Amino acid sequence: MRNPQAFIPYLLLAVALAGGVLWHEADSLPGVGHTITSGSIAVGGPFSLTDQDGAEKTLADFRGRYVLLYFGYTRCPDVCPVTLGIMADALGKLGAQSERVVPAFITVDPARDNPAILKSYLNSFGPRFVGLTGSAAAITAVEREYRVGATKHPLPGGGYAMDHSSVLYLLGPKGKVIALYDEAVTPKNLADDLRQRL
Repeated sequence: MRNPQAFIPYLLLAVALAGGVLWHEADSLPGVGHTITSGSIAVGGPFSLTDQDGAEKTLADFRGRYVLLYFGYTRCPDVCPVTLGIMADALGKLGAQSERVVPAFITVDPARDNPAILKSYLNSFGPRFVGLTGSAAAITAVEREYRVGATKHPLPGGGYAMDHSSVLYLLGPKGKVIALYDEAVTPKNLADDLRQRL
């Protein structure tokens, strides 16, 4: 009788190869690289924050439209600009349908991200982006509603970065979260899913 353990290396190799193929083909496979849900999700809630023009914005201001929402900060060196670029690219693929979607960015670093800084930063991604900031207490409340993790991380020589969760939220026209996308989502995946929902 053959030793069953002799097959373990072959099994591991097969799993590794399958994982590599899925990673390589993620852009063309539906559902890979993001999480799609239906109905509403038990996260999210109302907020009252300040936009990049200094105006008060509440969740009610977006009623009737979809909101593609991301939490991050303007000094983020990598994941935030990449995600905002994916949002902009996906909306560009939607053409006229994109008018029904508001791309929004809520800072997790209100001490440094004031309205003027948000405005300058978001101009790089397109004129339709809405940047939101507020007091530390207001931002903490919104993070709690959306289950966002954000923590200051001291940097050598002074200063700090923000370690934060990276989830893209889609809010429906009634203000409820209806889909979550992870950081592996591609512009094509995101555009395809939004097109089906609009």
